Amino acid sequence: MSDAATSNAAPTDLIELGRITAAYGVKGWVKVQPHSANAEVLLSASQWWLTRPVPELARGAVASAPVVIKVLQARSQGATVVAQLAGIADRDQAEAMRGYSVQAPRGSFPAPEEDEYYWVDLIGCALYTSANGEPALIGVVDEVLDNGAHAVLKVLCQKAGAEGPEPILTAKGRPAEMLVPFVRAHIHAVDLAARRIDSDWPADL
Repeated sequence: MSDAATSNAAPTDLIELGRITAAYGVKGWVKVQPHSANAEVLLSASQWWLTRPVPELARGAVASAPVVIKVLQARSQGATVVAQLAGIADRDQAEAMRGYSVQAPRGSFPAPEEDEYYWVDLIGCALYTSANGEPALIGVVDEVLDNGAHAVLKVLCQKAGAEGPEPILTAKGRPAEMLVPFVRAHIHAVDLAARRIDSDWPADL
């Protein structure tokens, strides 16, 4: 890691935006593969928090603490982002950073446009449907996927229980899942403060 990186206490709201996949060019630039639609945050951040990858074969290995490094330049390169980082001066140094995760504090994200949402904010929201009239809980958003045309909510299905919502299990005892297109035709309202999404998606698919 570069001498320009510092191990200040990491913010508590760090969000992983992508991973460094390779060196770019010979002057120390790195190439980052963004997660989902996070490229704009990578491009706007003045500094990144980087975490060293944990070797898969290292039993009991503990992830290293994130370190912060200044972003000198960043731009889109096809589906990736390429960046020049402070203290990374040649290709060998850039290659040594392959696999590092790139993070930024959620509080530093640019404000989204009206009717636009950061995917990370949708995770954990309860999804309701009014397909049969009265709003009914479908489940909780576990992940947001990209099918190339639009975002898709992966929802862990739930049902009402005596002590609150309970997970619905498949015949094999696994959590039941549902994929719901995150498009205006089916999503009627998103209330991030209430952690709730309203839709007309059938609950029995």
